[in-house]
Amino acid sequence: MQSLPAGTSLWVAVPEPSGADSEAQSWLDRAGELMSWSFSIGESSISLGALAGALLTLILIWVVALALRRRLNRYAEAREHSRRASLYTVAKLIYYTMIVIAVFAALGVLGIPVSRFAVFAGALGVGLGFGLQAIFNNFVSGLILLFDRSLKVGDFVELESGIHGEVKDINIRATLIRTNDNIDILVPNSEFVSGRVTNWTHNEVSRRIKLPFGVAYGSDKEKVKAAALEAAAAVPYTLTLDGRRAPQVWLNGFGDSSLDFALVVWLNADATRRPSRVRSAYNWALHDALEEHGLEIPFPQRDLRLRSAFGHESDAAIRDLFNEPGAGATSSDRPGQKEHHPASPPPPGNPNEAP
Repeated sequence: MQSLPAGTSLWVAVPEPSGADSEAQSWLDRAGELMSWSFSIGESSISLGALAGALLTLILIWVVALALRRRLNRYAEAREHSRRASLYTVAKLIYYTMIVIAVFAALGVLGIPVSRFAVFAGALGVGLGFGLQAIFNNFVSGLILLFDRSLKVGDFVELESGIHGEVKDINIRATLIRTNDNIDILVPNSEFVSGRVTNWTHNEVSRRIKLPFGVAYGSDKEKVKAAALEAAAAVPYTLTLDGRRAPQVWLNGFGDSSLDFALVVWLNADATRRPSRVRSAYNWALHDALEEHGLEIPFPQRDLRLRSAFGHESDAAIRDLFNEPGAGATSSDRPGQKEHHPASPPPPGNPNEAP
């Protein structure tokens, strides 16, 4: 690198700013003045620049948390039921933790110490005492559901009101239940903690169903059993045909018009989430099997015995009721009726003649 000789002057030509550059510089100066404008909250002074930085920090961390939760949920969908529920819980906890971190980071950018929020915590306690009990109760109940694992995403549940469906999401305030009719129902989290809920897939997905049916008196019981077992084998929802969980046929009682049986079947995992369809399939198969074996499905019958009518009893009363010959009763014998005699004809003579 060569140096200039002593006494040599160096002139550098600096171009004058153009109109566009000067206008951009003017906008930057105005933006800087706007960002430096500040306002006070108590003893803290907050500038618009710090407020914009806090909002940007909050949004950036929230977007990262949302993307991470969606990625974990997408990964969990390809796993089995138990692992899917665990991954869902982890995703929720990570999401809530990052939201808390985002709030504290935004406060740090604003320059507000956390100790200043003691008054805010007191106000929050007063709000919980007046009107936020339900919201806080549902939030705590949601955390209990996530940690307790008595209710997991993917479980098939039945509520006390009779609604049943699959748990799709456990949010801060409510849990999303999707029925088999593809209807989404939002149920407050507190109902799952304080109410009675039937979880059909809590520990094991297979369950047992009892299908009552009746046949006429005099039917062969062994033939009824064979027909019912054939019906169970014909339905694809039956778990197994052998072993401890094989289908069974029970004689439950003696009804007024029928022998009361029940087909007891263990169902596979696919049937647990379709209760109405499963019951319909077994009833259909039972009707076909009973018809094929010539077994009669009875209907209620009543015998009416007429003891007396119109002062007569037994067969005479029935003949009199239907006006059959030989009833043996006249109208004069019937209570509440008078005997009717035709009027006598007038004597012969001129009707205009005075008596």
